[in-house]
Parts: sequence; C-alpha cells; structure tokens
Amino acid sequence: MRFFFPDSQDFVDGSFDFVTEGRSENRTRQRDDLYPHHVFRQPPYDGLLVSKAVVDGVGGGTGKYSAAQRRRFLCVGVREYFRIQDPGLRVMGDCGAFTYVREEKPPFTAEAVAGFYADCGFDYGLSVDHVILGFKAEYDTHLHGLDLVPKEWRARQELTLRLAEDFLHVHRAREYGFTPIGVAQGWSPDSYAHAVAELQKMGYHYIALGGMVPLKTKEILLTMERVSEERQKDTSFHLLGITRCENVAKFQSYGAVSFDSTSPLRKAFKDDLHNYYAPTRTYSAVRVPQVDKNPKLLRRIVAGLVNQSEACRLERDCLLSLAKYDRGETTLDAVLERLRAYELVHDCSGDRTDRYREVLADQPWKKCPCEVCRSIGIHVVIFRGAERNRRRGFHNLYVFYNALVRGRRPAQTADWSTEL
Repeated sequence: MRFFFPDSQDFVDGSFDFVTEGRSENRTRQRDDLYPHHVFRQPPYDGLLVSKAVVDGVGGGTGKYSAAQRRRFLCVGVREYFRIQDPGLRVMGDCGAFTYVREEKPPFTAEAVAGFYADCGFDYGLSVDHVILGFKAEYDTHLHGLDLVPKEWRARQELTLRLAEDFLHVHRAREYGFTPIGVAQGWSPDSYAHAVAELQKMGYHYIALGGMVPLKTKEILLTMERVSEERQKDTSFHLLGITRCENVAKFQSYGAVSFDSTSPLRKAFKDDLHNYYAPTRTYSAVRVPQVDKNPKLLRRIVAGLVNQSEACRLERDCLLSLAKYDRGETTLDAVLERLRAYELVHDCSGDRTDRYREVLADQPWKKCPCEVCRSIGIHVVIFRGAERNRRRGFHNLYVFYNALVRGRRPAQTADWSTEL
C-alpha cells in the first residue's frame, strides 16, 4: 500500500530556536521552511496529495495558499514548489471535494481540473467529484431501497460519473501525461459497486473511493468487499482519507493499492490523549501553553482571575525544568510539581499529572531514531506552538509509515492507526 500525505501547508521553520523561540530575520515561509520529506533522510510517505481547492480556494474565496504562493505554484509546478528531489516521490492531485460539499455542484469543470494537473506536472489526477452526504447499507436489501434513496444522493452520483467521463475525454483528447483516476461516490455498498462498474466501462483502471471518511470500519470493509466483486483484474483502488492501518491487509485483498490521510500529523495537536506515536503505544504531550497566545488563559487574565506576571513565571519555570530533566539535572517529581502548578492556572478542568508522568518517565524521544527526536529532544513531547506541534506530527508520520512499510499490525493498546 502506498501512502500519500495531503498537503495543508504543513511545514516547519528550520531556523527556529527552541530556547529563545526566535527565528531568522531572513526567513521566507514555504521557500525556506521544511516539509517532512526535507526533515527525514527517507520521506515518511510515498507521495503527496495536493487539492486544487487548497491552492485556488472555492466560492470566490482564497485557498490556504497566499496569492504569491499560488502564483509560484502555477509558475514552477508542483515538484519544484515542494522542492521534491526524490524521483520516486509521486504527486497526486484532487479537487478537495469536502471543501465544497455544501454547494449544489462542484465549482470546477473537468477541463479546468485536467489542465491544472497537466500544467503543474502531477503524476496522478483525480476526476471532479461531489461527495454524497449519507450512507445507508440497508437500502441494498430493502424491497423498495432505490425509491428510498434521496434524489440529491442519486444526482450527486450521476454528476460525479458524468464529470469523470468528461475528465477522461479531455485527458485522451489532449494526450496529457498524468495517470487519470476516476472517483466513485455512493451511499451503500451496491451503489459504490455501480459507480466502479461505470468507471471501468469508461476506461478507468485506477479508481478512488471517496466520501468514506465518516464511515465506520465495518461499513468500509463491507463496501470494499462489494466493489471488489466488480473490480476487473487490471483495476486498482485508492482510498480517499482513510488510514485504518490495522486493516491494510484486508484493503489490499480487495484491490486497494494506495490511500491518503493527515491523521498521524493531526493527532499531534488535535487529539486529547494520543499526541506522540511510539511503535506499540501512544503518549499524551506535555502542555505548556504560551501565556500571550493561549485564548483560554488570556480570557482568565483579562477577567482578573489570573495574574499575568505569575502566569509568565510559571510558564518559564516549566520550560526550564523540562530542559533540565532532559539533561538529567532534576527529578521527575520536581518537573511534575511545576507542570501541575501551571496547569492550575491555564486549565482547571482536570489533572494530567499521571499522563505526564508516563511520557516523562519512559522518555520515548530518547529511544526513537527519527531525525526530529534526535535533533530537538524533549521538545518533541511539549504541546506548545506550531513549531513543536508540527514536528511531533512529522515524528508521527515517521512512526506510522515505518509500521506500514514493515507490515506490522499495531498493538491493541496503540490507538494511532485510527482516524480522528
């Protein structure tokens, strides 16, 4: 299974100083900053997935790219923009259907999307699709199941198939060099199987199964089993937004050869518990928020519930104590005492001392061979600002990808293979 990592402007500043928290005055974002494939000797993925909606925006708004970044992307192409030196690292493009899921129809034409992929040098390009907002497996067995399907669901599938046909026609007529991928959308196993059958009739040999991110694993497996019955020998599947690493072998048996997900990176700062991946388990990161940038703490300061100078002192004590602990110059209990004192100021909702004790006692960053843990040490488990949090996400990608490559099934106690 090939793993594609979706781009969402996830890069880090190589000049960032973890002691002073300062940066180089000459730093230019994106041009100088580092993507995961720059941080590690071996990229922690097989390729990147870039959405046209992220680059261009939808509905008249801007995407995640600034105007200057967008101009540069369109000018130099995808490989130079991401400074990809490894010829084995592939780039896949899609439309970012979830960004316009509430619209009546996609904001892009098949011709425009195909031209975008070709002009920017993508290796693979997905047809224009429209996500179906619902899943009802029981419609397949109900006597009047088709009559129960909302008209909008059927219209979205028909539109997605029509756009896929237009997309393939443009690709062939203009002899574009990227590999076309047809997108299948459905609301049940049988409806997905119908979409796959229609895409194969058009001539697609690589098909992406979309809209399944909200589904339970059981529903995904049921759908995969059904679409595999329609799969021709030379057809392969891509799973859009699906990780579920513990089921990779099953996915492969049904014809899946690739998938994409941001989950390993997002868990670094979106999950309440599972922030740092280890080979057989996860750990909570140690929260030391910035006094001047934490909304909850700032509200308490403005309300007069917290003294700002005292909060700054506690914040500084935590960082100094953690650095000393990493060097073996103070005890675990001394660190935990300072962390708890600051926690009572910035978050009174609970006590994370036991979770912090686990990660600090085990010191997993000292056992990890990845470039992030080797270079920044204990900072990788400190939940504080984008530079630490994103690097922890990069570390998670490293652990996740190595487990995938080696074919290891994660231990039952490890929760890092599931979606957020």
